[in-house]
Formats: sequence, C-alpha cells, structure tokens
Amino acid sequence: MAQSIFITSAEGHSGKSTVALGVLDALSAATPKVGVFRAIARSTLERDYVLEMLLGHDGVDLAYEECVGVTYDDVRADPEAALATIVERYKAVQAQCDAVVIVGSDYTDVGSPAELAFNARIAANLGAPVVLVLGGRAAQGQPEQLGSSIPRTAAEMGQIASLALAELAHGRAELFAVVANRADPEQMDATVSAINQAIGASAFGRSEAVPIWTIPEDRILVSPSMRGVQRAVEGELLSGDPTLLTREALGVVVAGMSMVNVLPRLFDGAVVVIPADRTEVLLAALLANASGTFPSLAGIVLNGGFEVPEPVMQLLDGLGSSLPIITTDYGTYETTLRIMSTRGRLAADSRSRYDTALALFEQNVDTEELRRAFGLAEATVVTPLMFEFQLIERARSQRRKIVLPEGSDDRVLRAAATVLKRDIADLVILGEPIEVRARALELGLDLKGAEILSPFDAVYVHKFAEEYAKLRAHKGMTVERAADTVTDVSYFGTLMVHLGLADGMVSGAAHTTAHTIRPAFEIIKTKPGVSVVSSVFLMALADRVLVYGDCAVIPDPTSGQLADIAISSAATASQFGIDVRVAMLSYSTGESGTGADVEKVREATALVRERQPELLVEGPIQYDAAADAAVAAAKMPTSQVAGRATVFIFPDLNTGNNTYKAVQRSAGAVAMGPVLQGLNKPINDLSRGALVSDIVNTIAITAIQAQEVSPT
Repeated sequence: MAQSIFITSAEGHSGKSTVALGVLDALSAATPKVGVFRAIARSTLERDYVLEMLLGHDGVDLAYEECVGVTYDDVRADPEAALATIVERYKAVQAQCDAVVIVGSDYTDVGSPAELAFNARIAANLGAPVVLVLGGRAAQGQPEQLGSSIPRTAAEMGQIASLALAELAHGRAELFAVVANRADPEQMDATVSAINQAIGASAFGRSEAVPIWTIPEDRILVSPSMRGVQRAVEGELLSGDPTLLTREALGVVVAGMSMVNVLPRLFDGAVVVIPADRTEVLLAALLANASGTFPSLAGIVLNGGFEVPEPVMQLLDGLGSSLPIITTDYGTYETTLRIMSTRGRLAADSRSRYDTALALFEQNVDTEELRRAFGLAEATVVTPLMFEFQLIERARSQRRKIVLPEGSDDRVLRAAATVLKRDIADLVILGEPIEVRARALELGLDLKGAEILSPFDAVYVHKFAEEYAKLRAHKGMTVERAADTVTDVSYFGTLMVHLGLADGMVSGAAHTTAHTIRPAFEIIKTKPGVSVVSSVFLMALADRVLVYGDCAVIPDPTSGQLADIAISSAATASQFGIDVRVAMLSYSTGESGTGADVEKVREATALVRERQPELLVEGPIQYDAAADAAVAAAKMPTSQVAGRATVFIFPDLNTGNNTYKAVQRSAGAVAMGPVLQGLNKPINDLSRGALVSDIVNTIAITAIQAQEVSPT
C-alpha cells in the first residue's frame, strides 16, 4: 500500500506547485515508484500545467488521464459524488506506486474556507496527511515589477495559519507539516514562531513538534516567461529565437516616448512595450540590447496591430537579433495590463524556473526530516533517479571546482546554471567573458557564481606555456610554441587542473574524445601502477547500477591492459558505492573454451587475482552467466560473482561500445559517461550528443572523483 501526502493551501497563488515539486523530488530520491495525483483539475478541456510538470519529473511513469480526480464543475454539481470519484481514481494510482504526492485545488474562484474544507475532506478520505502551504505575499507591489507583492508580517501569517488549521481540523485531516512559502526573509524566525503558536492553539497541538519550513520568495518563480507574455497578449512571434521565449520577464518598460528617454529606463529582464509604428524606438532597443553596454532585455512586444514596414523587416533580418519580438493587436494600455496580470508558471519547459524551485526547496526544507517523518523504508533497489540524487548529494557534500572549456555551447551554459543553482560544484567556464555572459543573459541563465575566463588571458597563457614547455621538453617543445598550444581550450583547462587551479575538467560536448583526452595523456598522466587510461559507463538500470568498461578508449587491450582496466573499474565502482564483483567477459565460460581471445581474458583474470587477491573476480565468463542467477547456477554454481556481477569488463572496444549502446537503447538504461579512469586527476569526456542532464551528471561524477584525489 502506497504512502501518500496531500499538499494544499488556504488561498490561490501560494506557490504550492513549488512545494509539490520539491516533495516529489525528495521522495523520488528515496523510493523507486512515486506517483502524482491532482484531486481537482480546472477542466477536462485544458490540461493542467501543474500536473503535466509533475508528471514530467524523472521517475514518474503515469498517464495524465489516470492522475486526475474531478473538475471544479463536478464538485459544484455534486460534492459527494465528486469525492467518491476522487477516492476511486486515487486508489487506482495508489496501487501502482510506493508513494503518492497529491495536489489539492487551486482556488480558481474567490478563495473561501469552504474550498479548504473540501480539500481537508479529500485528504481525510484518502488517508493522506496534509502539508499546508501558506502564502507569504499579499497585494501587488510596484506596478513595473512583474510578480511583485507586499510581504505579510509574521502576525498575519499566524492569523492565516489559525484559520486554515481550524478548517483542516474540522475536516478531520491529519497535519504533516506547514510551509510558509514566499516568506519575508527578514521575518523567517518570527514567522515560524507565529505559526508554531497557531498550531499549539489548534486541535493539532501535540507533544511532538509539527515541522515548519519557510521558503523565501524568488522573482524568477513569480515572473512570467516571454511565452506566457505572448499568450497573455494573444501575440505572434515576429522575429527572434523561439527558444528564448522561456526567459522570464522581470518587469515592463512602456516605450511611449522618444528613443533618448526610453534607453535610460531599460533594465535586465525587461519586456519593452513599443507601439508598432514607433520603429525608431524598436531599432534603438534592439541595438541597445546587442551593444553589451545596456541591460539585456527579455523581449519586445509591438502593440497596436500596425504592420511593420518591409524596409524595417529587412533591417531586422540584417541585424540577426535573437531577441524575441512579439506583435499584438491590443493598444498600449490593454497590452501592458495583460502583461502585468500574467503570473509565472512553474513548468518543465523552463529549466531555469524548474532548477530555481528545486534549489529553493532543497536549501530551505530539511528533506531528510521530510523523508524520515514520511516513514519511507530504505529501498532495496536503486533507480536511475535515486542514483543521480546520490551523485548530487555526494558532490555537494565537498564542493570541488570543475572547469568547463566549452563556454560557447548553450547546453554547457544551461548545465552550468543548474550546477550553480543546486550547489553541486564550483565552476570555471572558458570563453570570452563578455560573450559568455551575454549569451547566458539571452538564455535567462544565472552564472553569477561561475568564474569566466578567457583562454587567451595573457597572464595564464604565459604561466601555462612555461609549464607545458617544461613538461614536453623531451619532445623539443619551446615556450613560444607552447604559447600557441595552450590557448586551445582543452589544453588550457587541463593545465588548470594540473596546476591545481581547478579540481577536474568536463569537456567533449563540442569536441572529439581525442581532442578532450590527448592533453590529459600528455599533462595529467596516469596514476602510479596503472599503465593505461581507460573508461567506464555507469549503467543505471531500472533497479540497480552496473559498471561497463572499457567502452570508449582502448580498441584492443592486451591481457595486461585488460587487467588494468578491471582493477581501475573496480576502484571506480567502489568510489560510487557499488558492491564490487568483477566479470571478465568472453564468448566462453570457465574452462570450456579455447582460442587467443579466450586466453587473453583468462590471463587478464589471473593478473587481476595476483595483483588484487581480495577482489571478487571471475573470468572468462559469458554475459548471461555473469548477470543471470539461473544461468550462473547451471554454469558456475560455486562462483561468488556469477549471476551477481556488478562490474563487466569487455574484451575489446567493439564489444563494449556496442553492448552499452544496446543496453541503453533496448533496456532504457541511463548511461553515465564515459568516465575516464587511471589519470592522476579527473578529466571526463562527454558525448557530442550529450543532453543538459548528462552534462550535470558528469560534472557531479567528476567532482566526486576529485574528492578522492584531494579529500578535505
């Protein structure tokens, strides 16, 4: 029977979707099958964006239709029948999951105690304890700032808590925790105290304390995206990069004046409303945005329905600006009013907003306490999502500085923003600082915590050239020639790691494997006792994590190299918390086969046992005998590895590369890597098709490797 938790609020716009996402993420890190359920949706005609966002979370495998209880119309027509339907539909979801996050109604009409009372009845009937979300903001604040509002005092928060708790108690709901969301940062302690007093005076007052968490406001979460602005004004994208519509609009500049008076009023993240017949102001805004000396805009809205003249369109095409320009038929007043009335939506298509929500939750809510209070038993399986969470937690525990040489790649910048937002590692990004920061602003990314460094910086080039010339003196390298070499980003980044200016490097999104690792061979070199640099993939299957090596570096290893690969792979597996049982793979198991390929594996296995007698290793062994307990029982019944192997060593690159890709595609495994091993310091390669999540995982892996090199 799945455990469940019900997230509700006493009013609209409390930000409970942020809390729901955070709770879902925290539970997903501890149990394999987490589901979501939306008790009351707005309608059947329009899909619920909060539910879609939660269903998009990694590890949630449910269809939208089965996760909706009823609509508001159903509740108004017959509350008792609606409640029965909610219970029935929830039970179907519950049967498929270990834990379920239930999200209450959204207060689409005027909020009233009656709506919270109905949410309390739902929670009681589902047997789900309630997380009560209290909104820390009230009426609108400064009109030019989108999403701005007035913070509530601690006393006001206590009053709201008292009213809400009374309704929950009347509905016989169980209180799990209270979250004061968008709380005033200057009144955090006072807010907790006021809410605690309200709990003590309510029917929920008890000897054990109810957890109370406060989450401060972040403007990114309450400001609309440019896509939201486009929807609000019913506009069309005239020009610009559609991918930049995910950027948040932090405020409005109404450009109903001359160009010289508009320019001083621009600010970062502004959406500029310009009458479509004021083309000189349009061009001035575009040039200002491109200049690098004015703030970076979120977008432009041309209002009034006037057609942009053809010569101006030609000029726009010639400028090649990526800034979104939206056209609408509404007048200036109506356009501005619609934009100001637009609220930010927490949706999966805005990675910046998604990361911000998770980071806020992680930084302000004790997720360990949440899981402990929820009573989740320790899982016996490890899902890909659980393993990724463990990686991030390990990396975060002892932050390391990782250099990213490919600052011109948008995927790298997006991954960097995620890493910084979630405190996974410190970063150095290589590239021209003005260009990197300008592109990050265009993408709506916050890279303030990163060091951005030009590979042509004269001070570093001189220092690195001298070091590289010294390292390669035996090859006839001179300082003059070295000065040209070290401006290559892979050499520059590797030398940073070599000299201790960074703890590790992740590259390869825009470069070949050879380009990434050649400098490491020349500069970082191999660990003592290791003759070769090799690689593994961490293969996260549905219920466990395996290690595959070598799948990326050595085409046809000798028996000695194969032994090195096995020993290095075992060490890597241990480093990432995997119980080590090594299978030396071949087309033959035990003593049954002969031939040069089998003998190579047999010799390699003997070398591993000689060099690491405590290591559990078996070989030669076929994959089925290594992975399947039934086959192992028939072929190698006394083996401690057969049927239980966790580290699979392939006889050559052809076999290893094809096998990992076959398992990745056919079994839906998450392949993390290649993780390079055998180097004195961590350098890791990316696939040129790497996704942002792949880059984030590889940065976390590299940071963990760096912890082993230089523990603190």
